[in-house]
Amino acid sequence: MRALRPLCAALVLLAGPVWAEDLPTIRAAVLKIGTVNWELATITENGLDEKHGFELDVQPYADNGATRIAVEGGEADMAVADWIWVARQRAAGKDYVFIPYSRAVGGVVVPEDSAAGTLRDLAGGKIGIAGGPLDKSWLILRAYAQQQYGIDLKAETEQVYGAPPLIFKSALSDEYAGAINFWHFLAKMKASGMKELISVEEAGQALGLDTDTPLLGYYFKESFLSEHPDLAQGFFEASREAKEMLAGSDAAWDAIRPRMNAKTDAQFDQLKADWIAGIPARGPVDAAAADRMLALMAKLGGAELVGEATSVPEGLFADVK
Repeated sequence: MRALRPLCAALVLLAGPVWAEDLPTIRAAVLKIGTVNWELATITENGLDEKHGFELDVQPYADNGATRIAVEGGEADMAVADWIWVARQRAAGKDYVFIPYSRAVGGVVVPEDSAAGTLRDLAGGKIGIAGGPLDKSWLILRAYAQQQYGIDLKAETEQVYGAPPLIFKSALSDEYAGAINFWHFLAKMKASGMKELISVEEAGQALGLDTDTPLLGYYFKESFLSEHPDLAQGFFEASREAKEMLAGSDAAWDAIRPRMNAKTDAQFDQLKADWIAGIPARGPVDAAAADRMLALMAKLGGAELVGEATSVPEGLFADVK
C-alpha cells in the first residue's frame, strides 16, 4: 500500500461510505519505458486514483504489441494507443473506447549545421523514419510537401526505417539529411543540438486538420466501463489532475525524473517542455475534426492503415468532460 493511501482512504471515508477496498481496479498495460508512465506514476504516487474512485495497477510490458494482447485477452483493462488504431479496432468489431491523453506528435529534425530550410531541401538525401512506411507523421509530412512544394518526398528521398532508438543514434551521427521520430526522442535530439525543420502540428494545420485533436489516448473495453458507470470520468479526472500538477509544479517533475531516462539537464528540460506542450484542452474530442483526420489517413495509408474505419465509428470517444 502506497504511503499516501491511508490519507486518501481517510478522505474517501469522510466524503462518503465507500471503502478503499471496494474501489474498482484498473489494470494498465504499459510499455515498460513508455512516457505514459510519467503521468500514471503521478496519479498513483499522489493517490489521485483513490481520490477519484478507483485503484490503478500499472503492469509493465516489453513492447506495445504485448500491451494490446493483454487488453484483448482480458489480462489488462487499459493500454495506450493512437485513436486511429483504436478506430480501426472498433470498426472491426472490438468494443474499444478512447479517452484522450496527449496531442504530442513528432516532426522532422535536421543536423545542427544543415542548410535545409524546408522539406523541399531534403530532396536527394536520406530521411530516417521511426515507425515504418505507414507512420502517421511521415504520411502527413508527405501530404504537406506535396501541397506546399509539389514534391513527393517518398520519390525524392531515400527512406531508412528503424526503431526509434536506432533513428535517434543514427541521426545524431549525421547519417540523415533529416529524421522523423517519436516526440520524446525528438526532444532529446533537439536538446543535443538538432534543429526542428517542421512539426507535424504545423504541417497538419496547413492541411486543414484540427491539431488540437488528441492523437494519443487510453483505450478500454466498453464492456468493462459499462460495469463501472462512473469509471471513465473518474479516470479522466485523475489524468487531468496529474496533468495540472505536471504543468505547474517543478516538484512533480523532480519526482518522476528517475523514470525519464534524461541524460542531461538539457534533455530533461526539453522533455518537460514538450510534454507540457502536448497537454490537450479539456473537453470531449471533436468527432467532426477527427473524421477529417481519419479521411486523410485513409487517403494516404489506405486500408492497410485504417482497415474498415473510413469514418469515426460511433461510440469511439468516451463521454468524458
